[in-house]
Amino acid sequence: MRPNRNIYLLSLLFVVTGAMHFVIPDSYTRIMPHWIPGRVALVYVTGVMEIAGALALLHPRLRRLAGACLAALLVAVFPANIQMLINAITDGASSLQIALLWARLPLQPLLIYWVFKAAIHPPYASGS
Repeated sequence: MRPNRNIYLLSLLFVVTGAMHFVIPDSYTRIMPHWIPGRVALVYVTGVMEIAGALALLHPRLRRLAGACLAALLVAVFPANIQMLINAITDGASSLQIALLWARLPLQPLLIYWVFKAAIHPPYASGS
């Protein structure tokens, strides 16, 4: 099964976001809830996971597993999105920044749905 445009876009998205974990790790560490131990190590681990998942999306035999793993990763990192909003409110961010962070929260489930539809249960794989 040949990858479609959604697979290429998702792969690019996860490679870029995964790479950013190594370029600006402090930004990711700051948005992790403080109750999570080993936050710096987890930033790097999740970066590797995103890149590995992105590359696995491109391989037909690994695509569904990669999609399931990436969807699970997106669920696991959702608390960071909430922490980012809490940090913004606590730090006195502008109303616009806070509104954008509120608007970002529902994007995570939409991204999970996109991964599901493109990699785990693509419409073009209904007969296979």
